[in-house]
Amino acid sequence: MKKYDFKSPLGIFLIAVVPLFILLTYSGIRLDLTKEKRYTLSDNTVKVLESVKKPLTVEVYLEGDFPASFKQLQNETRFMLEEFRKINPKIDFKFIDPIKTKMTQDTLMAMGMQPSVLPDIKDGKISQITLFPYAVLKYDKRGVSIPLVVQQAGIDADQQLTRSIEGLEYNLVSNIKNIAADKRKKVGILVNQDELGPEEFHGFMQLAMENYDAGPIVPKNQTELTLEDLPLLKQMSALVIAKPRKAFTDNEKVILDQFIMNGGKTLWMIDGVNAEMDTLTRSQKVMPFPIDINMTDFFFNYGIRINPALVKDVKKFALLKLVTGEVGGNPQYTSLPWPYFPLGIAENDNPITKNINPVKFEFPTSIDTLGGRKNIKTKVLFESSERTLLKQVPNYVDLKEIASVDSLGQMEKPSTPKIFAVALEGKFNSAYASRIERKGYPGFKSQSPENKMIVIADGDVGRNKMHKGEPLPMGIDRLTNQEFGNEQFLRNALDYLLDDSNLMALRNRNIEERLLDRNRITEEKANWQWLNLLLPLVVIGLLGGLFFWMRKKKFG
Repeated sequence: MKKYDFKSPLGIFLIAVVPLFILLTYSGIRLDLTKEKRYTLSDNTVKVLESVKKPLTVEVYLEGDFPASFKQLQNETRFMLEEFRKINPKIDFKFIDPIKTKMTQDTLMAMGMQPSVLPDIKDGKISQITLFPYAVLKYDKRGVSIPLVVQQAGIDADQQLTRSIEGLEYNLVSNIKNIAADKRKKVGILVNQDELGPEEFHGFMQLAMENYDAGPIVPKNQTELTLEDLPLLKQMSALVIAKPRKAFTDNEKVILDQFIMNGGKTLWMIDGVNAEMDTLTRSQKVMPFPIDINMTDFFFNYGIRINPALVKDVKKFALLKLVTGEVGGNPQYTSLPWPYFPLGIAENDNPITKNINPVKFEFPTSIDTLGGRKNIKTKVLFESSERTLLKQVPNYVDLKEIASVDSLGQMEKPSTPKIFAVALEGKFNSAYASRIERKGYPGFKSQSPENKMIVIADGDVGRNKMHKGEPLPMGIDRLTNQEFGNEQFLRNALDYLLDDSNLMALRNRNIEERLLDRNRITEEKANWQWLNLLLPLVVIGLLGGLFFWMRKKKFG
């Protein structure tokens, strides 16, 4: 019997490579060779998955006959859920075809899903396909619907798919973390400084209550925050202050300072100027004036200052729909540029603002960053364009300014881009560390642990409009039929403040698009088809001829 040489290349292949291939095939082990490690779960994701203690089921409504792009999203979702199940067997999933299972649209919409209607072209005929690209998490008698497709205006279908895949891990694991949490974090809404009313803040409360226990913080004495309110404040993980118009007292500022020093997160939506669109619409002209809420020194301690001057952006702005004529007794509406409603468009990779629609600000002022403070990192979230004007107040704002958007008005001047929103993180120092007020606060702290804060120079960024006495969804402009990203921005802001697992970093994941050249595909399609057809036949013929020649030479 002829002995086989295992030191030959073929022997090495049989001994080393083949067993390894069999091992990887049947063990389920996968090697991620992609540059961006798109198939590798983060360490924080693994920790969250391992913390799931009870059975969790993920129902994915991405099954059936739909376009190839959604097939890719389906495959990516399936792969990720398989990885989740390997980490924790308590996590299971199934894909559901709502048409095959005869689920009605009303049933799906009652579960919190909104349909996506896509064109389908077959044999020259155009039809429509209705999809519900959602996943439903079910855990311990609780459930939540998660959209799998990024809703962002101004991007094409390929970009939308890519961004949906980029955000898939964060989208799934953050919701798993929230639904499987034994105890939800508490978010307090300060109600004492003439803030936004319940109807105007309805949309924010709805989004806050999706993942947190949110409720009002009302001072016990009905006048100002005092030491009596400390037990309730200590239960809060975050405090939201939305459009305060009543000045804070010095005692309240100490209490807020110590809330922050004890690790409490804060989300500030501050108006530096009093200007309301309702008043302007009725009277055609309004006189804005500065609002002093007695917090200048408070924010100065964190290296920021809110300026009492209106920002006009003549490049990035929302439209204002006005009556501009009448035909047959019917008013004629026109959407016109309104620079006092600048748009916040994400121009960096901050996870709070990435992949969301433009955020609409209404009569915002600006934020100055005062060179930063020790141990504090200041990150700009939104700022105006390079074509910015500043209007000092008091000064008139007139609807007639629409006709001359670029023109300088009274007390206006050209300016550099202005900041609308910032995020602060680090160890904050108390503004009262060397002041006598510290003696009146029990257990006073001079420095906070690692903490976060977001300051927005617009009190209306979180306000929802009203229609016939009913609140509209946040960010919806009923007149222009535009949907802005205010809701997603504030949801991300809360998640950023309360993210103790550092999952928000997953929103910065980038997947490099390696798309084929469609023009070249069209031009060279026939050539490649013939190559794929004939090349295997040529190779087989050559191998057959070589085998015949070797056999003839050996056996004569």
